[in-house]
Amino acid sequence: MKTQALVVSLHDVSPHTRPACERILEELSALGIAACSLLVIPNHHRRGHFLDEPAFCQWLKAQAQAGHEIVTHGYFHQRARRAEESTQQKLMTRVYTADEGEFYDLDGQSARDLVAKANAEFAQLGVAPRGFIAPAWLLGAEAEAALRELHIEYTTRLGSVLDLRNNTTHRSQSLVWSVRSGWRRATSIAWNALLFRRLRSNPLLRISIHPVDIEHAAIWRQICRCITHALGTRVPVTYGRWIGSD
Repeated sequence: MKTQALVVSLHDVSPHTRPACERILEELSALGIAACSLLVIPNHHRRGHFLDEPAFCQWLKAQAQAGHEIVTHGYFHQRARRAEESTQQKLMTRVYTADEGEFYDLDGQSARDLVAKANAEFAQLGVAPRGFIAPAWLLGAEAEAALRELHIEYTTRLGSVLDLRNNTTHRSQSLVWSVRSGWRRATSIAWNALLFRRLRSNPLLRISIHPVDIEHAAIWRQICRCITHALGTRVPVTYGRWIGSD
């Protein structure tokens, strides 16, 4: 049986979000989180590849050496709108996530190519991601099959962590905040307070942070409170360590 664990993940890490990510990691360290799962986007919204930013590369290598886990997080973190999309597709890719569901309905070959390309690029830094997490956790069936073919060890969705080595699903709804509008922020605070209580006895608690979260004081206070309370009973780990603790 697993010890009760806490995984804090920082999403959307890229050269464009590095200043906010640095602030977040400093504050998390002060709370007692020494290692996070860092979800890195190779070419964030096609605004420039991380390998073209030497300072970012050095910083990312330093984070890995310090014990943070590097996780491949899509490739562009962007999905182009398509003609004749269904209502469900529009809701999932436009409303739920603002055109960022890159792997939601990506075909298998494209998924394989992008994930393999990303991991080969991380290898240039001496980093070997064990996991892949799709933007907004939207991972289609063909893309999941591609991860298995590439021997990716795990992925996560909003409500679970999937060990791809043995097809074991660990149920755990991630706490995550939406800050795009006032009503979303208010709803997030109420929902996550309820979810935190509901997951009190769950073996794994997941707290997913986005760089923009630190810009909203009420959101950031709640994130810090949840982490502080969780550390009273849980061991902080990365996703890689959680999967490896079977």
